[in-house]
Amino acid sequence: MFKVLVIAYYYPPMGLSGVQRTMKFTKYMPQFNWEPTVITTGKTGYYAHDLTLLEEAEKAGVIIKRTEAFDPQSLLKRKGTMKMPPEIVRKILSRVSKTFFIPDNKKFWSLKAYNFAASILRQEHFDVIFVSGPPFSSFITAAKLRERFNVPLIIDYRDAWTGNQFAFNPTPYHSWKHKKLEDKVLRKADKVIVVNRLIKENLLKKFPFLTFNDVLILPHGFDPEDYRDVEPIYGEKNKCKILYSGIFYESITPKYLLKAFKELSVERPDIAANIELQFAGLFRRENQKLVARLGLQHFVKEFGYLNHKETVRRILSADVLWVMLSNKRMAAVTPGKLFEYFGSKKPVLATVPNGVAKMAAEKYGASFITPPDDIKAIKNMLIQIDKRFREGTLPAPNEKFIEEHNRLTLTEKLTKEFQFYLRTEL
Repeated sequence: MFKVLVIAYYYPPMGLSGVQRTMKFTKYMPQFNWEPTVITTGKTGYYAHDLTLLEEAEKAGVIIKRTEAFDPQSLLKRKGTMKMPPEIVRKILSRVSKTFFIPDNKKFWSLKAYNFAASILRQEHFDVIFVSGPPFSSFITAAKLRERFNVPLIIDYRDAWTGNQFAFNPTPYHSWKHKKLEDKVLRKADKVIVVNRLIKENLLKKFPFLTFNDVLILPHGFDPEDYRDVEPIYGEKNKCKILYSGIFYESITPKYLLKAFKELSVERPDIAANIELQFAGLFRRENQKLVARLGLQHFVKEFGYLNHKETVRRILSADVLWVMLSNKRMAAVTPGKLFEYFGSKKPVLATVPNGVAKMAAEKYGASFITPPDDIKAIKNMLIQIDKRFREGTLPAPNEKFIEEHNRLTLTEKLTKEFQFYLRTEL
């Protein structure tokens, strides 16, 4: 088998969406004759941990090596799984961090990972280095390893770096420094992977030395094994269950849907009584207060944070799945959860701006789409969803489009890129 060294700060047992893409890639790499060795963090204080994902990686034979440093999660490791702070506190801490740490507060871990990876590369032969970001400090580490050991480097953008939807640059120096660092990394990379077309277009525009063929689009996906032998949990058959899976942060918020539902409950209480709003994930105190303030406790059901297997069970138990992106700054964002929704073949309520997520929902076919903050449009869409649920005419998805996002297929495409650079070396 050929060998790939994977650098991934976010990896199980850490939970939430940031770990899924890299973990699933490494899970399926051995099926295409590639043995992954993952360098990741050790024990962390984090908002969610999921041992089922770690077991999945270990069962697939992934070699996992861990190292710790002075990043915030490592320093808080004794706390284990922590409560997410109120959004205003989290945002302040995030902005302080982005002010003082460039490119991010994982730079200390990335430096430690560089030394750790260098010791491994001195002892073992690897055919390719693969790194996924954020954090983008790990891109810098991988570029240094590429330069020192002459091992082909493939970098994977789960989100944009410069121009990121949550970027905070308090001075012109911050903007200049981020772009300079990204430029340096891209000049060292042998191949660039991105999750959607807009990120690719923006990279080609900002960094003219990149050619069209330098950047490959490999979208987010779903793992068909996640949906096998999963028994749904059936609730009241006469209620249309609309589920949101994941967390709310920054401008991603349930307030517009909840306000739309409040209007619906006043204008059409008969329809509201037929709908249950479900939340699987970290539904923080401020959102619970909003539900109470609107008087919607009777219509809302919280499951709290669930491991991935139980999250999939809830997805399969729902009638409609909801995804939300907030504004134009998120036009280039394709949330991983959307593609897990696609794998379930359930109808999707997408309250999203114009952009790649909206285009994906349109191609999926079984989607109800509105702007993210148009309360009236969301209310009217809830009425339409209820009507079609009652009639038994909820839309069916495009099966061909779904299969294009099978993680096994996507991993095969990724390993073909690895193989290309192996042949180039030979």
